[in-house]
Amino acid sequence: MKPLILLRGGGDLASGIALRLHRIGFQIVIIELDRPLAIRRTVSFSEAIYEGVQTVEGTTARLVSPDQLQVTLELGEIPIMADANANILRNEFLISPRSTVVIDARLLKSEPELLASTVALHIGLGPGFTAGENCTAVIETRRGHTLGRVYWTGSAQPDSGQPDGDPKRVLRSTVSGNLLTHAEIGDQVKEGQLLAEIQTSAGEKIKILSPMAGVLRGMLRPGFQVSEGMKIADVDPRNDPSACHLVSDKALAVAGGVMETVLTYVNSVEE
Repeated sequence: MKPLILLRGGGDLASGIALRLHRIGFQIVIIELDRPLAIRRTVSFSEAIYEGVQTVEGTTARLVSPDQLQVTLELGEIPIMADANANILRNEFLISPRSTVVIDARLLKSEPELLASTVALHIGLGPGFTAGENCTAVIETRRGHTLGRVYWTGSAQPDSGQPDGDPKRVLRSTVSGNLLTHAEIGDQVKEGQLLAEIQTSAGEKIKILSPMAGVLRGMLRPGFQVSEGMKIADVDPRNDPSACHLVSDKALAVAGGVMETVLTYVNSVEE
């Protein structure tokens, strides 16, 4: 019997994991923040928290309450709930220490809090997790020859503090305030083009300009209250608008490591 998989996080990396596991027949439930912070919103199931539904590469996630989980799964959709503290783990009618898998794809890059209950398999993504201590297995999330590898002991590589590729492509807010957007995800933009403004509490508007020519691959939702240093947008110099609607190669590679871990567990139980 295939286990129920609880996926913490619904951003672009987590959505790639959800897609691959869903496609091979696993039942997935996503839990997210009340106000998710995904930048690549067109390929993030977390957008269902705001919109009610979100479809990524033909698969639909639907915002539900706990009593709607089963019917949503039976419809072939992925249920998603706002449950930042993973309170669902305390629901003894849904969660089993013998058949529930938890995948923590929040990418906190710090040591996570302990789970509220015992589960069959706990998979952690990236820095902050140590296999055998605060999870069962760790998946490498840093680009390179070890991307997507499974560690049954030890930890993933430490956080480099830098985004993949050209660091200029990632835009961060220089002040705290309200995000006013002037471009849409998928737009082809020029270097120096106005992408957004941050309106401060004093009414000042700070311009956010594109650092390069390319495609606006991601941006926070307009009207979002941002803090200084928060990631707010991503420009892709490869200039391919179609990529804005596909999960990334990195997400698929990490998902492959998750699939290896889950199937290793399933096969061990069936033996």
